[in-house]
Amino acid sequence: MSKSLLPKNIAELKAYSSAKSEKLTGTTWLNANESPYAKEFKLSLGNLNRYPEPQPEYVIDAYAKYAQLNAEQVLMTRGADEGIELLMRTYCESGKDSIAIFTPTYGMYKVSADTQNIAINELSQSLLLNADVSEICASIGGAKLVFICNPNNPTGSLTPTSKIAALAKSLSGKALVIVDEAYIEFCPEQSAAPLLQDFENIAVLRTLSKAFALAGLRTGFLLANTELLAPVRKVIAPYPVSTAVAMIAEQALNTDSVTQMRRQVSILNRNKDSLKTLLSNSPKVTQILSGEGNFVTLQLSDRSFIETAMQQGTIMRPFSLYGEDNWLRISIGSEQELEQVRLWLEQPE
Repeated sequence: MSKSLLPKNIAELKAYSSAKSEKLTGTTWLNANESPYAKEFKLSLGNLNRYPEPQPEYVIDAYAKYAQLNAEQVLMTRGADEGIELLMRTYCESGKDSIAIFTPTYGMYKVSADTQNIAINELSQSLLLNADVSEICASIGGAKLVFICNPNNPTGSLTPTSKIAALAKSLSGKALVIVDEAYIEFCPEQSAAPLLQDFENIAVLRTLSKAFALAGLRTGFLLANTELLAPVRKVIAPYPVSTAVAMIAEQALNTDSVTQMRRQVSILNRNKDSLKTLLSNSPKVTQILSGEGNFVTLQLSDRSFIETAMQQGTIMRPFSLYGEDNWLRISIGSEQELEQVRLWLEQPE
């Protein structure tokens, strides 16, 4: 009976498969692009009988300062995923409008679009990186939202901000350019946030899940100018941010915590360089996608090597890419965690 009530697009929906959706057992977790750093936070929760601020002013102000924007350009969301969903719900008409994505890329753009019966114009990362702006815009066609994951997950590739600006200029009045900067702390000079001073049709997605080491908090931000954000503010749930989340986010964004985050990013970037050296010297690895972010994506000579790693308790993220199933994404962990990767790589084949 319940199946007969489902809309066709939901009945046929292929759900997003996150790194945590499989029940795996292991001791070294390098599969979800999480930070290896944990931190203690203080909570005093004597007021949970009251609703929270819809947009907690102290968190918004702190993030605006961090992002070098004005407070009215910042909307706090439940992870960057809610920002993706909100933009589609606000700007796309179900069964009529479309979005453009550049694959391979983050899978939630497709899931959110499919959920809301929004068509997807699936273009390639190669087109985004190598074609000129006029060719890209012609391929985008009538898409209302253009999603650029930058750095891109899972390839780590970067689209120059000059190209993002040129795309936004060319698409002015036709489409919004959405820049997903989940990994931007690992290459902050590449952020598109400064473009907001010149463009009304750019939005930037941010998260505290990666460099800020708060994947369990589910906190993100949507950055854009007032005119773009105003209708989104009408669509967002009335109380999207819990009191506890707001208190932790405020602490995570104070000056000392931001300094600590940047120090940790420097360590992780050094660890990434060490890992890439290890991988480049391994006969098990046939190709490394050199990119930004807190992960390295590589191709193995034999997919069975992944099983060996899992048996020793080292959990990484296998997936198919470019039509082949022998790809692996390794999150950058601590030196001790990456030592387990080295032991795996040096095991006899």
